[in-house]
Parts: sequence; C-alpha cells; structure tokens
Amino acid sequence: MPQDTENTQDADRQARRARARRRTVRFLATDTTAWVGGFVAAVWTRFEFQLPPGQLSRAAAIGLVAAVVHVAVAALRRLYSGRHPLGSLQEVQGIAGTTITTASIVLLGLLPATDRPVPASTPLVGGALALLFMLGARFAYRHRRDLAMRPDVRSSTPVLLFGMGDAGQGLLRAMLGDPRGRYLPVGALDDDPDKRDLRIGGVRVLGGRHDVAASVRLTGASTVIFSVANADAALIRQIREATLEAGAVFKVLPPVRDLVDHRITVTDVRDVQVSDLLGRRQVVGDLPLSTNSLTGRRILVTGAGGSIGSELCRQVMKANPGELMMLDRDESALHSLQMSLAGRAMLDGPELILADLRDDEGIRRIIRERRPEIIFHAAALKHLTLLQRHPGEAIKTNVWGTLSVLDACQDVAKFVNISTDKAADPISVLGYSKRITERLTAHAASRFSGTFLSVRFGNVLSSRGSVVTAFQRQIETGTPLTVTHPEVSRYLMTVQEAVHLVLQAAEIGRDGEALVLDMGDPVRIVDLARQMAEQASSSAPIVYTGLRPGEKLHEDLLGTGEVDTRPFHPLVSHVAVPALDPIEVSGLDPYDDEAKIVEHLALLCVQPVSPVVKGPRGVPLQSH
Repeated sequence: MPQDTENTQDADRQARRARARRRTVRFLATDTTAWVGGFVAAVWTRFEFQLPPGQLSRAAAIGLVAAVVHVAVAALRRLYSGRHPLGSLQEVQGIAGTTITTASIVLLGLLPATDRPVPASTPLVGGALALLFMLGARFAYRHRRDLAMRPDVRSSTPVLLFGMGDAGQGLLRAMLGDPRGRYLPVGALDDDPDKRDLRIGGVRVLGGRHDVAASVRLTGASTVIFSVANADAALIRQIREATLEAGAVFKVLPPVRDLVDHRITVTDVRDVQVSDLLGRRQVVGDLPLSTNSLTGRRILVTGAGGSIGSELCRQVMKANPGELMMLDRDESALHSLQMSLAGRAMLDGPELILADLRDDEGIRRIIRERRPEIIFHAAALKHLTLLQRHPGEAIKTNVWGTLSVLDACQDVAKFVNISTDKAADPISVLGYSKRITERLTAHAASRFSGTFLSVRFGNVLSSRGSVVTAFQRQIETGTPLTVTHPEVSRYLMTVQEAVHLVLQAAEIGRDGEALVLDMGDPVRIVDLARQMAEQASSSAPIVYTGLRPGEKLHEDLLGTGEVDTRPFHPLVSHVAVPALDPIEVSGLDPYDDEAKIVEHLALLCVQPVSPVVKGPRGVPLQSH
C-alpha cells in the first residue's frame, strides 16, 4: 500500500477517535448535570419549593456522588465505549439499567443513616428525572445527526415512494441516511389504510394508489419509486401509468429475489424493465434453494458463455465451489464471462475451456482429465427457424454433442441437461433434438451410478436472440414490430428464474426425470410487443408475419401421456422420461435429405421403449 494512502487512513482513524472522545466527554458532562439537576429538583419539589438552609448544597453533593456511581457502573457496562448505536433501543435499555442500579446503590447508602442529608425519596425521584434528561439529550443529538445525514435539498431529487412494507421502509431509511444521495423522500404512498398518516423519519404516508397525481402535485416530487418488492405486474403498470400522467419519472425497486443477499440501498433503484410489466407471476421467490451441495465440488458448465450458462456460472460462484470449469466454443463469450466474474479477462486461467461439443475425443479427454463431479449441460443450438432449415446441425451439436458429454460421465455425481418446453410434444427440429437429449440423459441414468436428469423451461427474457431482444432492436431502429400471429403465446422466464430452476433440479431431481417449473399463465407475444413499445414511447406498428415451420401457436409444458407429479415442491413437476439407447441415434445422417432427417428425428421422439429400472451400483435390471 502506498505511504500516502496509509497516512491518509491513519489521519482518518485519528480524526474518528478524536470525535468519539469529544462525544464521550460531552455525554459525561450531560449525565453528571442530569444527576445533580435531578436530585436538586427532587429535593426542591419534596419541600414544596421552600428549601431548608443548606439543603440545596447537600442535594447537589449527593447528586454528584450519584453521578460518580453512575459513571462507574456505566464504565463496567461499557456504555460510553460505543457499545450500542446512539439513541437505539439497546442504549436506552443500558442507560435505564445503569440508572436503576445507581439509584439503588445511593438509596441503600442513605437508608441506614439517622441524619439523612436528603430525603429517602430523592434517589428514586431524582434518578427518574436524571434518566429523562439523559435520554432527552441523546434523542436530541440523534435527531440533529439524522437531519445532517439527509440528502441536500438543493442537489437531490424529490421522490415519492409507493409501498411502505419492509422493502419500502428499508429503502426510505437508506435514502435518509445518505447525505450525498441523489434522492430525497418527500412523501410515501401505500394501499394499507392502517398506514395512512404514518410517519417514518418524518416522511408521511399521504394516500394509496389513487392518490399518485395529487401527491405529486402536493409534494413537488419529480420521481415516483415503486418499492413493493413482490408486486403484481398489473399494479406496477397502474402506478406507472398514473406517474407518467402526473408528469413524473417512474422507477422501481427490484424483486425481493434479487435483494436477498444484501441490504436494500439507493443503488438498487432502477428503471422499469419489461419483465416487471408482464402479466405473469414471478415464482422464484417461492422456491427455497440451498447450494450447499455445490460447495467444495468440481463443477463443469458447458455453454458457459451463453445467457443461461453465464448466469449459472455467476450463481455457482456464490456457492464457493472447489473448482468451476467454464466450457464454450465461443472465445469472445468466454472473454466476456471472465470479465464479468473477475473484473479481468486475461484468458489465462485453467477455469476457461475452449472446446466444441462436436469434438468427441476432445470432450472425453477434458472430462477424463478435469474430473468434474457435477455437470450443467447448457451448450446447444437453440434458434428454431435456423435449425428447421439446417437439421443436420442439430444432430451434430444438440444430439451427438450431448452424447459425447454423457458417454464420458461414468464418474460424475450429477448431470443436469438443460432442455426446453419445445421438447414436450415436439413438432420442430429444435424440439425433436432436445427431446432426444432428454431420453439420452435418461438412458445414462440407467447406466451410471450418478444422478442424471433434465430441466425444461420456457423462453428466457433478454437472452441472445430472444423475442425481447428482437423487439428492442426494432424499436431502436424504428422498424415495425414483427409478431407471427395475434394469438401466439409463450411461457416466459427471466434468466434468474431459469438458473434458479436448474440449481433447484440439482438439489431435488431424481434419475431419468425432467423437471418443469410451473410458470403460471403464458404471455401473448403481441401484449409483450405493446408493453415494450409503450415503455419506449414508440409508435412502431405491429406487423403479423405468420407462424413459421415448426412453430406452435401455444407451447406445452408436459407432453401427451406425461404424468404431472410434484413430490417435493408444488411449483416443480417431475416427469418420467423414457430412455433412448445411444445406438438408435448412431444411425442419424446429418448430411441426408432435410425432410428425411426431420422424419428420423421425429421417430426417435415417439419410439416406444421398455422402462429401465436402476439396480444397485447403477446396473440396469430387466423389467418384466
């Protein structure tokens, strides 16, 4: 550390100690005055304001003795060493206990005396008055300090907060405690009638959802911050519309699932996102998750540079794994991933693995040498229309690439294959190929001793190539928003929800299953387009292009004949997947006629198989 930095830090520490010493001296003087004044007042009222000669000096002397006893008791309890926050309930309890102890000691000293210098009631009444004075002095100091900590009125933005639950109150206190903050709360709103006229830090609750415009005019607020951490999308839209109509800026506090690992701060406030405005229920907060099984383990993520893979790596890193291996064929994606994780991207660490699933021998060698215990398989080609035109590529990457990874997993404890809802009753090349990977994974579950399972989820918002990304670019360029059909709908998830489900699957999934998250109601894509256009104040028209080959009007979460069982959590379905022998996919020819390839893929998805029961040590048993 540079010498100048050390000197600066030493100077700051000395300044803090000096301020603490000055504050301690001031409170010592205040407490001494409180005891002397309390005893004098107690004696004065005891004699009905007509003191006998010498009584005032005796009361002051006994009060000074009580102050010395108080300081001694407080020193033993470390009340003056900053043990408790100033003005806190803990400090009040400490001062009250010290005062009671002091008054009791002085009273016990007076009772045996025949000629008492002050009446016996003086320690009791005087102690109560001294306690009142000491607490009043501390509250006054705390109030003055709190006022000094508020943001500067001249440089901060006046804001209204909607929602005074735990999240809203935490945000309010964070704003009031930041003297350099950019937001100054001038009022609050909440639909709870019991909170009407409630004051928190001097900020009053002015009304509910129907009082947004009036409150903006009354307070002069230029921004409304929506601080309900787990709100319904309809409420967010309603408050946003009322805010914009009132001429104010609308901000939101992220959902509580994004705030669980830190205290709420002003920096958490952000612009509204399309996921906030969708008419769908965010369910991740209802899914308890423990990543203890990842701690200390060697973990491999394939497709680590993609939207799901990169977020998966970030979440796995929080679990403190023994080693995290990130594999991808896209070197630029690995560069970006390392930069986001480590703040540097030298590309020189063993954690980055540049490899292609199509390199069967290379994949086998990597898994054999690096010996991962847990594998999250996210690598795949995923664009439906392109794969429909080039089905051979789906064979080489999605099918054979997955098989290369599975064949090398004899010693892997857990293997999680990331699938898609398009694998349920598939009609596209993408759906066929992912359904085949589910069945190959189920077959590996019957061969190996580890746990092998798949996870299905819907379209991921803001992933590369998602409909949200496409709409954003069309809005930016001013071109029409293209929607395939007025009634087309999809199940949508945030990337955090998708990764949460993947990690949940690693915890509760069983051999050969596919886990499916209850994602609520599907979202009409045209509604999504309209929401994004309104959010961007865009007048771009919506153009319908017609369903493309392989596209469904509505997606399915479960296929025909699949039984929905939820043994561990009411939001997670466990679906049995019939195994598919890898010999069956060896006959695929990626260079055959496209129509024949699609037909062959479809047959592999519906081919009936006998159930395989797993015996001890993973040895398959014959079913009868």
